[in-house]
Amino acid sequence: MRNITLFVEDEAHEAVLGTLVKRLASEFHIVVEINFRSARGGFSRTLSKLREYIRDIKRGYEITPDLLVICTDGNCKGYTARKQEIEQEITEYGGAIIYAIPDPHIERWLLLDSTAFKNVLGRGCPAPPKKCERDLFKRKLLDAILGAGVRPLLGGIEHAEDIVNEMNLEYLEQADESLGRLLKALRDSFKVWI
Repeated sequence: MRNITLFVEDEAHEAVLGTLVKRLASEFHIVVEINFRSARGGFSRTLSKLREYIRDIKRGYEITPDLLVICTDGNCKGYTARKQEIEQEITEYGGAIIYAIPDPHIERWLLLDSTAFKNVLGRGCPAPPKKCERDLFKRKLLDAILGAGVRPLLGGIEHAEDIVNEMNLEYLEQADESLGRLLKALRDSFKVWI
């Protein structure tokens, strides 16, 4: 069994990333134990909690996972800039790391595969725009769910697991750069484990 820690910003990251990791691990016939570490309150709070987590690993208070996946929204900064910001804060960590940086926000990933969306909610969704605006994709996700005639109880994120499980990951790996980077990194890690 492989121990994977997902260090995330919020519930949306937990739902989407947790499901993606489980789905890919299953495809590789790898048994994983997923531990979530969450830091609610935005990017600066996430960095602060991540530094604490890394210090706890160095001190022996936490075990070093087989894989640490750090997820934070790109927030229009892009993958490279956001990754560099994180790396500057955790230079002392020596374990395996994957960066999951949805650009600009993780809710956009749930709107990338209209067929998956339709399979789950009964109606497809429009392709998400490639623009950056605060809360735009939360609104787009909510609008798409309402457009499907479904009443979202948690802003729509309650459907994330089902949508992710229906996604055509091979297509999305090519269609969205930020999701493609994550999928390739996970597959590369899992190939090493088998």
